[in-house]
Amino acid sequence: MPQGPECLSTILVQPFQQAAPYTMPTGYCGQPYNHPSQGQTCAQSQQMQHSVVPASSGNNLGAPLHPIVSYPSAPGSSQYGTLRSSQIAAGQPPVPTLMQPPPTQSSSQQYPQGNGATPTPAHQGYGAAPLSQTATVNGQSNAVQQHYDQNLQNPMSHYYARAPPISEAPDRERAPSGTPDTSVHSSPRHHPRGESSSTTTGSASPVPNSYESLEGGSYPDLSAPPTGVPPKQAPPFGYNYPTMHPAYQQNPTPRTDSSPSHGGYNPPGYQQYSQPFPSLSELSSALGGLSSVPDLEVETLRPVNLLQERNILPPKRTPPPEPNLSNDLRKVNCSPDTFCCTLTNIPQTQALLNKARLPLGLLLHPFRDLTQLPVITSNTIVRCRSCRTYINPFVSFLDQRRWKCNLCYRVNDVPDEFMYNPVTRSYGEPHKRPEVQNSTVEFIASSDYMLRPPQPAVYLFVLDVSHNAMESGYLTVFCQSLLDNLEKMPGDTRTRIGFVTFDSTVHFYNLQEGLSQPQMLVVSDIDDIFIPTHDSLLVNLKESKELVKDLLNALPGMFTHTRETRSALGPALQAAYKLMSPTGGRVSVFQTQLPTVGTGVLQSREDPNLRSSTKNVQHLGPATDFYKKLALDCSGQQIGVDLFLLSSQYSDLASLAGVSKYSAGSIFYYPSFHHIHNPSQRQKFQKDLQRYLTRKIGFEAVMRIRCTKGLSIHTFHGNFFVRSTDLLSLANVNPDSGFAVQMSIEESLADTSLACFQAALLYTSSKGKRRIRVHTLCLPVVSQLSDVFAGADIQAISCLLANMAIDRSISSSLSDARDALVNAVVDCLTAYRANGSNIQPSGLIAPSALRLFPLYVLALLKQKALRTGTSTRLDERVFAMCEFKSQPLHQIMRIVHPDLYRIDNLTEQGALHLNDSVIPQPPLLQLTAEKLTREGAFLMDCGSVMYLWVGKCCNEMFVRDVLGCPNYASIPSSMTEIPELQTTYSERTRAFISWLLESRTFHPAFYVVKDDTSAKTSFFQHLVEDRTESAFSYYEFLLHIQQQMPK
Repeated sequence: MPQGPECLSTILVQPFQQAAPYTMPTGYCGQPYNHPSQGQTCAQSQQMQHSVVPASSGNNLGAPLHPIVSYPSAPGSSQYGTLRSSQIAAGQPPVPTLMQPPPTQSSSQQYPQGNGATPTPAHQGYGAAPLSQTATVNGQSNAVQQHYDQNLQNPMSHYYARAPPISEAPDRERAPSGTPDTSVHSSPRHHPRGESSSTTTGSASPVPNSYESLEGGSYPDLSAPPTGVPPKQAPPFGYNYPTMHPAYQQNPTPRTDSSPSHGGYNPPGYQQYSQPFPSLSELSSALGGLSSVPDLEVETLRPVNLLQERNILPPKRTPPPEPNLSNDLRKVNCSPDTFCCTLTNIPQTQALLNKARLPLGLLLHPFRDLTQLPVITSNTIVRCRSCRTYINPFVSFLDQRRWKCNLCYRVNDVPDEFMYNPVTRSYGEPHKRPEVQNSTVEFIASSDYMLRPPQPAVYLFVLDVSHNAMESGYLTVFCQSLLDNLEKMPGDTRTRIGFVTFDSTVHFYNLQEGLSQPQMLVVSDIDDIFIPTHDSLLVNLKESKELVKDLLNALPGMFTHTRETRSALGPALQAAYKLMSPTGGRVSVFQTQLPTVGTGVLQSREDPNLRSSTKNVQHLGPATDFYKKLALDCSGQQIGVDLFLLSSQYSDLASLAGVSKYSAGSIFYYPSFHHIHNPSQRQKFQKDLQRYLTRKIGFEAVMRIRCTKGLSIHTFHGNFFVRSTDLLSLANVNPDSGFAVQMSIEESLADTSLACFQAALLYTSSKGKRRIRVHTLCLPVVSQLSDVFAGADIQAISCLLANMAIDRSISSSLSDARDALVNAVVDCLTAYRANGSNIQPSGLIAPSALRLFPLYVLALLKQKALRTGTSTRLDERVFAMCEFKSQPLHQIMRIVHPDLYRIDNLTEQGALHLNDSVIPQPPLLQLTAEKLTREGAFLMDCGSVMYLWVGKCCNEMFVRDVLGCPNYASIPSSMTEIPELQTTYSERTRAFISWLLESRTFHPAFYVVKDDTSAKTSFFQHLVEDRTESAFSYYEFLLHIQQQMPK
C-alpha cells in the first residue's frame, strides 16, 4: 500500500464491505426531478425574456472570445412547441458500397468485431458491389447494433441513471437536458405535453420517448443491390521492382537551386515523351462534352502525363475544388473545413459513379471551433414533416406560407412564428430568417428535446501509479497541468470531479467538502470491484476546489518509492464505469504499460523480429473483447473514455483502444515518454493536456446525416457507436474529432440539379444547455463523366480511401488493403483513359484534378499504419491507424503528405502582413532529397511533429541568428525549440512557424535535426517520393501503375 504524506489519510477498504445498491437522490444537483413516464419529457413552463447568448471561446489556447450571434424568438411565441411524429416508409433497395460491406451478422452477436471495416470478398479493390444491405459502422452491422441497444442492461434502477439509447432522429433532436440559455416569453397558448397537435406548424411532431424518436429516422432501407463488375486484382505491391528505365538516376533534372548538392541527393530521371497528346477539345468531345463547366473546371480536366510532368506539386496548399453553383448558393454553402464531399459534382446515377471508379463519401468536422456561429433560440425548430430535415438555405419557398424540402421534396407549411425575422424585427420574410441564410447554425433546443434533466459536466481522472508510471514522471506533469487549468475547464457551478489511481489495487479519494484533507480509500479486491462510498468520490469542483488542489499537490509524492509493478487497469475502468453511470461524463485514463492483473489482463503479442516483415502484420485487432464491451456499456450510460498511453514498451494498443473507439473517446500516444530524457515528448504532453482540459465539450450527443432522396449512406468511420441504422452515439463530442461516411446512389438523380447533405449534432453543452448544431452542404448533380472527374476532391478521396484501407487491413489483411489502394489508382486512371480520349499516347495520363492521386496513395503506402518492410512498432502502427480513423481531413493530409519548406533564406517577397507582423510565404517543396541542399535549412510540417533539418554547410548567419549557436557543430543534438532572439532572421522564422501553428489545436512535437545525427532517419522517412529498401520511389510507382493498367 502506498505511503502518502501526512496530509492524506489512507483507509484500506475490505472486500466484504460491499457497497449498497446505487440509488439516486430525489434532487439531482439541487434540482428536484420527477420520474416522467416513458412518453413524457421533463420540461416545465417558465416565464422567459429575450437575452443574448454569451460567446464561448472557440479556441481555448488563449484566443480571444468570439461573438456568437443569437436570434431570440418572436414576441409572444410558445416556448415549447411539440412535434408531430412521422411514419417512415420502408422497403428500399440496398446500396452499392465502395468497400465491400460485411456479411449480415446474426442478431445473437451482441458485440460485433472490428472498428470500421467490413470483411471483404476476394477482389482487392474498393469498387465492388455490396454483399448485403447491412449498413456498416465501424464494422458493426445494424442488426447487431439494434440487438445491443435492446438488450443493454442498466445497473441503475432510477430513471435518471438510465442513459437512453442515443439517436439523432428526423422527428427532432430531443435534449436530455437543460433549458435554453437565450430565453423567450412563454406563450399562453402552450399545449399540455400530452397533446399531439402543434400550435404552430405541421413541421413539428409529438414528444418522442427516446433519442431515436426525438431526432427521427432516415429513409427506409431498399432491396436488392445493383450488380457491379469487380475491378481486377493487382499483384502484391512493394516488391519485385519493375525494370528501371535506362534514364533512371542517370539524367537528373537540372537544379533550380544554384547551391551545390554536397551530398549526392540525386533525383531519378524522368523519361521525355514526344508522342501525340490529346488536345482539350478532343478530350472534351471524347468525354461526352463539358456540361457548361466554367474555366476553372476546364483546367481541372487538363490531361497531365505524370511520367513527363515532374513538378506537379502546387507551390501552396490548394483549397478544395469549388462546387459549380450559382453565386447565391456558393455564398451560403457549408465550409469545406466542416463538411466536404469526395466529389463536388455528384454523379446522376450509380452507373456513372461506377464508370468514374471514384469513391463517393463525406468527411465531417462537425464540432470544430468556429469564430462565427449563429445561435438561434426559437420556440419552433422548423423541420420537414416527412424526412425531418432542418430548414436550411437550400429549401425553396413556394410562397410565404409553404416551403419545399430540399432532401425529400415534400411541401411543408411555414409556422406562424417563422414569419417573424429576428434580424430585421419584421414579419412576412421567412426567406430572410437566419436559419435560411446560414448553412451552419446552432439551435437552443427546448425541453421537448430532453429525455432527462441536463447532466452536469463530470470529469473523472483514472491514473496509473505503478512503478513504471512513476519512473516516467508523467504524473508530475499531469498534476501541474491540471492545477494550471482547473479554472479553465468547461462547466458551470454544477461541475463535478473525481480521481481514481491504480497499481495492483484501486484507490479512491474522498474529497467531500468539510474534510480537512483528502482521504484515500484502497480497494484490494480487484476481482469484484465495488465503490466504497457513493456521495463523496465525485464532488462539486467549486465546493471542494481546495481539497482537489491539495490532492494534486500531494499525488506525485505519494507513490514515488512504490515497488508495485503490476497494473490493474481493467478493474480501475470497471470502477470508473460504476462511479460515472448515474450521470455520464468524461473519463480520462492514463496508462503506461500492459494491464497485468485482474479483468482485462493482456499478454505481449509483438515479435520484435517481425517489425520489418514484408508479409502480413499480425495482431492489428484486439486480443480480448473486454475493452470493447466496457466501451459499449459506457456509451449506453453516456460515458466517454479518453486514453492517454505513455509507454516505451509494447502495451497492446490494439486492445486498449477499443475502450475509446466505441465510447466516442480520444486516443493519445506518447512512445518513449520520459519527463527528463525526452523533453520534446514532455512539451507535447503538456501542450496537449492544456488543449484537452480546456477545449469545449459536448455530452450525451447523437449525430445523424441526411442526404437527398436517392442517395444512401452505408458505412461510417470514426470513434462512436451506432445504435440504429444511421444514428451515431457520441457519449462525448469534442472539436478535434473528424468522421467519414461512404455513400452510394440508389435511385437516379435525373429529376434534380442539386444534391444536399445535412448533419445534425444534438448535444448537451458544458453549461447544461441542450443544443443542436446543423450543417448543410449543397452540390450540383451532373450527367457527364467529364464533370465527375473535374469535381474530384483528391484530398477528400485520399482520406476516405485511407479509412477504408484501415478497415480492410483489420478485417482482411494489410496486403489486401495495400493492393486495394493501388487498384484504386489503376481503376480510376484506366476509366479516365478509356472514356477520356480515342488517342492513346504513351505515358500515364490523369486529369489535372487527379494528378496528385498516385502521389497521395504512394504516401499512404509509406505511412506507419500501412507500410511493410520498414521496422514499425505494433503500437505505433495501431496508433497511426487510430489517427486516420478519428482526425479531421486537414490533419490527416499533413500526416499523409507533410509540407516541406526551405527557411534559411526567408524574404518578405510575397509575405503576408497580419497584425503588424510580416509572415514569409516560402513555396512548398516536393518530398524528395533532390530538393535538399546541405547549404540550407528545411522545415517539415507533419501535423503532429515538426522537423527542422539543418544541413552541414548551412549558412552560419542562420545558425547564429535563428538557432542561437555560434556554428553548426555547437547545435545540440537534443534541441527541441527555437529560441526567441531579437534578430530579423529569428523574427521571420518564428513568425512563419507561429502562423503554421495558429490554426492547429494540438501542438506538434518539435525536433531540430542535424545532418550528421542518427535522428535524421525519422526526417528522411517522410520523403515519400524517394525509394527505400522496401518501397518504390514515386517514379517507380508511376511505372508500376502503368504496368497494371490494361493495354
